[in-house]
Amino acid sequence: MTTALTFAVPKGRILDEALPVMARAGVVPESAFNDKGNRALSFATEDGAMRIIRVRAFDVATFVAFGAAHAGIVGSDVIEEFNYSELYAPVDLDIGHCRLSVAEPKDASVYSPGNASHLRVATKYPNLTSRWFERQGIQAECVKLNGAMELAPSLGLSLRIVDLVSSGRTLADNGLVETDVIMPVSARLIVNRAALKTDPRVAQLVERFRALSESEAA
Repeated sequence: MTTALTFAVPKGRILDEALPVMARAGVVPESAFNDKGNRALSFATEDGAMRIIRVRAFDVATFVAFGAAHAGIVGSDVIEEFNYSELYAPVDLDIGHCRLSVAEPKDASVYSPGNASHLRVATKYPNLTSRWFERQGIQAECVKLNGAMELAPSLGLSLRIVDLVSSGRTLADNGLVETDVIMPVSARLIVNRAALKTDPRVAQLVERFRALSESEAA
C-alpha cells in the first residue's frame, strides 16, 4: 500500500491565503480542518491522497527538510533563516507578502554603523539578523524571542528589533519606526529534495503548483 504524501502548512497569517491556492492545485483538507474547535494537527485531504499537518511556520521547514513531510508552504523568511540543504523552494506562490525589517524606537538617536561595532537585537531570526548586520560592519548580539518583539527596546532588552512587517501599525502602536528592510517576503512551495528525486507524486505536485502560479501571473 502506498503511503500518502504529507503536506505541511503553517499556522497563522499565511494559512488563510494558502488554502485557496492549495484548493486550486487539488490539495483540499477534510472538513474537520476548518473546525476552529478541533485541536488535531494532522488531517486527511478530501480525496484521501494526502495528509496535511498544521504546525508552526518555523517547523514546516524542519519537517520538510528532514523528510517527515514531503512538501509544504512557508514564507521565504523561514527558508532563508534555516538554509537547509535538503529544502528546495521551486514555486513562489505570490501570497503572504510582507518584509523582514529592522526597527528602533522613534525617539532613538540617529544610529549609523560607524558609531558602534556591537549591537544587541531582539529577533526570532538570529541567522538572517547577524548576517545582515555583519554586512554593515556590526556584530549583532541576537536575543532570541518568539513574540512580543516590540516590547524589547522599551524594556531595555535591546536597542533594535528585527521582525516581519506588513502595514507597520504594530510598530507604530509600540513607538517604533522601521529603519531598514532586510528582505521582502512571500510564501513558497517547498519540497524535500530526496522526495522530489524518488517520488514522482512530489514532482507532479510541484508541476501543479507551478502551472497554477504561471497561469495567474499571465
